[in-house]
Amino acid sequence: MSDPIPFSTALRERASSAHSTSEHAGFMADLIQGDGTRDDYIALVVQHWFIYDALESAAERMRRDPVASVFISDKLTRLPALEADLEFLVGPDWRERIEPLPTTRRYVDRINQVGATWAGGFVAHHYTRYLGDLSGGQFIGRLMARRFGFETNGIGFYLFGDIADPKAFKDVYRDQLDAAPWDAAEQERVIDEVLLAYRFNTELFEDLAAAKATQVA
Repeated sequence: MSDPIPFSTALRERASSAHSTSEHAGFMADLIQGDGTRDDYIALVVQHWFIYDALESAAERMRRDPVASVFISDKLTRLPALEADLEFLVGPDWRERIEPLPTTRRYVDRINQVGATWAGGFVAHHYTRYLGDLSGGQFIGRLMARRFGFETNGIGFYLFGDIADPKAFKDVYRDQLDAAPWDAAEQERVIDEVLLAYRFNTELFEDLAAAKATQVA
């Protein structure tokens, strides 16, 4: 009799297609392949700020939750780096010059909802964002630095100075997923929420492409 598949493995396998769809969405593919502009990159950073503002506010609310708190680490915090990036990329008045796109508003609303009421849902969004940042995000950060001549200013979001070994950190995170006290039904709910998070990401890239097309027109 074969051993049961660990939850983290099942989650990764079930989400792989949605992950691939998201990272190959037109806007992101253009940015990675060299067809995107500095302004395209800035537009992405702007939307990240709204998402992480919601996610890290939810983390503060979830710090006392016995399940969610296990996953929360100050080493992952991205908001100060995003704000420094925006000051460098947009200017000191960046707060007055940015606004969320429609998908970002829906994404933020969902994070706020689950981040106040449901530990598993919060962890689903936490996992989707931060493990992605520690994986493909590292490649994207290096790529943007080379393409646009950044050193640390402008790509601080991708620099995890407090995490010496991202792979080891991710391995521990996956062990924590496997140890979470969720029955099969709750695991399914968490997987569905991860798939929703990836859908939000894909639709955000579609929004960014549409906004770019409007500006060009």
